[in-house]
Amino acid sequence: MVDTVGVFIDYENMHRSGHNLYTEFGVPIHQSVLDPLQVAERLVSKRSRPSALSGVWVFRGRPVPAFQPRPASANDVQAANWSSDSRVRVVRRDLKYESFDDGSFLAREKGIDVALAIGLVERALDRDFDAAIVFTGDTDLLPALELVFHRRLLNLEIAAWTGQKPLWFPEFLSAEPPRRLPYCHFLSRDDFERCRDYSAASG
Repeated sequence: MVDTVGVFIDYENMHRSGHNLYTEFGVPIHQSVLDPLQVAERLVSKRSRPSALSGVWVFRGRPVPAFQPRPASANDVQAANWSSDSRVRVVRRDLKYESFDDGSFLAREKGIDVALAIGLVERALDRDFDAAIVFTGDTDLLPALELVFHRRLLNLEIAAWTGQKPLWFPEFLSAEPPRRLPYCHFLSRDDFERCRDYSAASG
């Protein structure tokens, strides 16, 4: 039997943590964009059971053209390129901006973690596949992960970069002896480099 696997990617969290770990100081983050399909395929290939990638859900903020025209254009090109594979679904929400008197602004993602949590739970309840791998380090997603894991809706696994703290559940880490659950797939610097996406230039 072959397990079907869905991969859920908190894109900004995955991208930024990998960039901070594996790129040299001073390299702009837009120069280390990653292809989520390649990331997902590498994760599925690491499973001990025979597995096939069923789908990839990518959750990502989208720059607003009025504030960031070039990054918005690059973000659109990347989303279109990734979605050209029918297995990839890109879920985007416009960034929220805080403007200052000096003309600068601060951009933040809003609703991405909620969208990922809902998407994961919805597909787990529907049992769309046998296993799910979630790539994030955002602790706000722990309640959704814990629900899927404890209800045994499917086999829940997580992913992290080597050198990054995985999103293991605190209840298991504090047990005697400590247990590192859910199972975590680690991707290396080599994986990071091989998953780079040069389909658009942003910045």
